[in-house]
Amino acid sequence: MTDATVPEPGHRLKPLTPAMLRELSVRSDLRGAAQSLGHYGVILLLGTLIWIVSSRHGVLWALPLMAVQGYVVAFLFMAVHETAHKTAFKSRSLNLIVGNLSAFLIGLPYEYYCLFHWDHHRYTQDPEKDPELIVGVKPTSDTQLAIAYSGLLQVAVRLRLMLGHAVTGRVTAPWIPENKRAVIVREARAYLALYTLLFALSLWFASALLLWVWIVPLVIGQFFLRPYLYAEHTGCDRTRSAFENTRTTYTGAIVKWFAWNMPYHVEHHAYPSIPFHALPKLNEIVDGEIVHRGRGYIRTTRETWAWFRRQRQAG
Repeated sequence: MTDATVPEPGHRLKPLTPAMLRELSVRSDLRGAAQSLGHYGVILLLGTLIWIVSSRHGVLWALPLMAVQGYVVAFLFMAVHETAHKTAFKSRSLNLIVGNLSAFLIGLPYEYYCLFHWDHHRYTQDPEKDPELIVGVKPTSDTQLAIAYSGLLQVAVRLRLMLGHAVTGRVTAPWIPENKRAVIVREARAYLALYTLLFALSLWFASALLLWVWIVPLVIGQFFLRPYLYAEHTGCDRTRSAFENTRTTYTGAIVKWFAWNMPYHVEHHAYPSIPFHALPKLNEIVDGEIVHRGRGYIRTTRETWAWFRRQRQAG
């Protein structure tokens, strides 16, 4: 169920021959490993540099490194997303291992996200059924809009939800089937137990290592991640066509790499069975069909911000 590998009924798709679709849909453990190890390698390198600089010169001197680390850590969300589709690797076990580790590091329970994201693909841009719209922030002022773009409110809601699942043992979200609710509770309790253990170990060793190389950067990283996520669908049509309800944003190679090629988001929604490494090739085929085309994330963020303001003014 959580693979979400079949194009949605009613989507207007650029015809691909069966041979083309099979070729593009080939999953690769090697490509997945290269992407994952590269992403985690950058995190480990930056974390080491942060610790060295903060230890020798003070935390303030390490803040620029923390900002870069924040971007990289926050964009582990893309690893969670790709493994939720089970397309990061050919091996299902590798998808689960990398997915759960990445999800733990960004505070987003993996199994919960898989179910959340499945309904997002089924009901993209449906205000009554798309989980992203149901839980999405609806700002009523520029201040609230700025808070929404910081991503901090969304993280707070996510953590509160996880805590609620763990403590109460109840799951009420409509995108979580009845037979999966016990799994979601167990997952939340496991995450909470591990976070508690890491906090206790940090106190025991009187170490701020995790604070400076993980927690603070993760918070900073939301300021980069949230505008990126808003670019995916904000201001797009509320139709069943992936070519109309989703935006592809044309950006630089570094952004595409850390985002696991998800700026090619129309392509992903039209053919979610195609793995991240094949999306540039798919873009060459369907580019002419794309309705909403972002030209870089700075410009697209200005456009999505303006859209939210127009919606608020229109009531």
